[in-house]
Amino acid sequence: MTATPETSTPASSTPVASRGERVADWFDGRLGIHTLGKQYLRKVFPDHWSFLLGEICLYSFVVLILTGIYLTLFFHPSMNEVTYHGSYVPLNGIRMSDAYASTLHLSFDVRGGLLVRQLHHWAALVFIAAMLTHMMRHFFTGSFRKPRELNWLFGWTLLFLGLFEGLFGYSLPDDLLSGTGMRFVDGALLSVPIVGTYLSMFLFGGEYPGHDIVSRFYSLHVLLIPGVMAALVVVHVLLVVYHKHTQFAGPGRTERNVVGAPFMPVYLAKAGGFFFLVFGALTVLAAVASINPVWSYGPYRADQVSTGAQPDWYLGFAEGLVRVMPGWEVTFWGHTLVLGVLIPIVVFPLLLVLIGVYPFLESWRTGDKREHHLLDRPRNRPTRTGIGVAWISLYLILLAGGGNDIVATRLHLSINTVTWAVRVAVFVVPAAAFVVTRRICLGLQLRDAELVLHGRETGVIKRLPHGEYVELHRPLDQAELHTLTAHKRPRELVEREP
Repeated sequence: MTATPETSTPASSTPVASRGERVADWFDGRLGIHTLGKQYLRKVFPDHWSFLLGEICLYSFVVLILTGIYLTLFFHPSMNEVTYHGSYVPLNGIRMSDAYASTLHLSFDVRGGLLVRQLHHWAALVFIAAMLTHMMRHFFTGSFRKPRELNWLFGWTLLFLGLFEGLFGYSLPDDLLSGTGMRFVDGALLSVPIVGTYLSMFLFGGEYPGHDIVSRFYSLHVLLIPGVMAALVVVHVLLVVYHKHTQFAGPGRTERNVVGAPFMPVYLAKAGGFFFLVFGALTVLAAVASINPVWSYGPYRADQVSTGAQPDWYLGFAEGLVRVMPGWEVTFWGHTLVLGVLIPIVVFPLLLVLIGVYPFLESWRTGDKREHHLLDRPRNRPTRTGIGVAWISLYLILLAGGGNDIVATRLHLSINTVTWAVRVAVFVVPAAAFVVTRRICLGLQLRDAELVLHGRETGVIKRLPHGEYVELHRPLDQAELHTLTAHKRPRELVEREP
């Protein structure tokens, strides 16, 4: 009897997954990465230069986080007095706070410390400047409208927190310049009726200047506010992805689509390159332009003040409010109200709140409840554009008022003349800016209508059979016509249509 040979089963034709594929499958089964990637990595982003302003905000914030982590390794948030013995000879043997001494050590004795410290400061200035410019771009183009009102509020909150984050970081070195700023904060708190003294004692841990302010500001500066801002940035970006990106009107662009490049790989490659451009530009700026040389001011003493003391630009308008306000005081039932300080510290947040709540005011006033994904040309919304320009003009006037002593010195003018000029300009210039801007926008609308009707001038003169000379006009192409006419004119805030 012969044995039947056992037949062999042919090997499966299915290829064996590589180790990388197995790892990817493992993560995808638990995190759903493939599904998320398929849905969002090919998401389309429009291509326009103004959208880079938001990326500058994000990349500056990343630089702030990276440099801030490095600085925390060497900075001592303590107001304990020490005697300085370091590389900066003019201050050797001087009594100062440990915070100021560690700032000097970081600047002169830590390799690359001064570069990183200046990079951190410049990144903060650019971060807030980019946020303000980014918000103004959204304001003038109307991208804050439904369904993006909440995202506008998140961005506004980031700007508001950024102002105070800059103030806290600016105050940490405990030099004479930042100490003068803290005296300003103390005076603002003391002007609050009834509870002003308690607020000052609570903030400074006792009678000004106390011994806890640097450590308290340090905790706020490196932990609380950055954590809140990081969370807001994440939510802000997620809402941009969820609502899809806005875009300017043009051929093929509607309220229901987005025309542009996919996030992966086109937009991601551009964004990565732009990050290094921003990082490099900030680094070059930090390397060649000195900022906040604390060693020139010396340590803070409560009985001293630095001449020409100026805050960073983003808080200059707040100081301008105080400097141009008359020194009014009134007394009620034995309590003195310092209106010269109290009114400015009330107006300061109101100027910011006006911008924060504007989307809701415009929606209520115009009755516009529709969703908007196409951006406005500022000229097509003359009232909104006029309000924005008036707000910016007021901001710049108060910024000049915050440096009235510097303006008077450099221009060889009386400081009283400069102060009174700013006082008058606070009321006159914003109103004039609103009227002029609105008229310019209406004029530009008429010019667009003329282009649509008659086309562009060619400079070619033609003589008609009856002897009249006329200039030939070139009709606009369909793309230009679409851009100039693809907008609906809602009920304006001031102008009423019949």
